[in-house]
Amino acid sequence: MVKEIPGPPSPEQMEEGRKLFAGDCAFFFGAQKLEQLFEGNRPELAFAGRSNVGKSSLINALTGRKALARASSEPGRTKQLNFFNLADRLTLVDMPGYGFAKASKSVKEDWQGMMFDYLRGRPNLVRVVLLIDSRVGLKASDREICDLLDKAAVVYQVVLTKCDAIKENELKKRLEEIQSFLKTHPAAFPFILPTSSEKSLGIAELRGILSQFSEPV
Repeated sequence: MVKEIPGPPSPEQMEEGRKLFAGDCAFFFGAQKLEQLFEGNRPELAFAGRSNVGKSSLINALTGRKALARASSEPGRTKQLNFFNLADRLTLVDMPGYGFAKASKSVKEDWQGMMFDYLRGRPNLVRVVLLIDSRVGLKASDREICDLLDKAAVVYQVVLTKCDAIKENELKKRLEEIQSFLKTHPAAFPFILPTSSEKSLGIAELRGILSQFSEPV
């Protein structure tokens, strides 16, 4: 059973995370329909967020790759779950972005259909990392996804992205706003982590947190 982390990881956990994410990581499967999914044999961590939130950049920063996860040339267009094998100990799942204006209806349908079925029915899904753009905070689509995750009974942790792009006092205010919102959501993990893929802010800490879900060596 995974030990819950109420706050920043310890130095020992961060070292575990460094070693894990320094291992081999490669794409191995993509699914556009639920019936295409394979039976997972490793713990899965899913990354979710609005289009343009910096999801691909964060996954690349975590794994130390430049192009492991690739952003679509047209935001909101990607409609498949992408699976990555991390050192044979953990599976990272890149979920389709949501909330892009030109594709909002179809993306919402995907999330309420296949995505909800994946979230609700995946026994080895151990955590969802929900990315929120620190520059704009919670949007209506983010709030809808929080409700969806609550209904699916999947624990999710909010990670703020692009935190290098706002001032410290603005970041503090954003953290307080989101923390207050999450208090009303039973599936939300209480610790929010600020990150910046550009400046490597919070990356080591996030590795330390996520490594606690991996299979032992």
